[in-house]
Amino acid sequence: MPHIQIDYSANLETRLDVAGLCRVLRDAAVATGVLPLAGIRVRAIRADHVVIADGNPDHAYLDISVRLRGGRTTEAKAAATAAIFAAAEAYCAEVMATSSFMLSMEMRDIDPTLSPKASSIRNYLPGGTE
Repeated sequence: MPHIQIDYSANLETRLDVAGLCRVLRDAAVATGVLPLAGIRVRAIRADHVVIADGNPDHAYLDISVRLRGGRTTEAKAAATAAIFAAAEAYCAEVMATSSFMLSMEMRDIDPTLSPKASSIRNYLPGGTE
């Protein structure tokens, strides 16, 4: 049940297709083989009020947070983190090269005993359980 949340400064919308980034991160997550398609949720939350570094309104940021149920090895999570971040870096490369921009990511576990889940989404996916 990986949740991928993108938190970004509003001024980034003129520089980057955020919806496209959502799809790229979903695809990168699935390609790792560590995060199952049926559980992935990608969402982007725009921050309208931010102060970055010295307060210059041209500064922009994008922070990716990946939360997932515990049980994966540290090595698997590290590999997935590297792959997802590499996809984000590639997608954001032009923004990074042409403007003041900060990109960050964090992956962390959710304790499964404290995070109950219910879902019928697998019933609606082609192939059923992927």
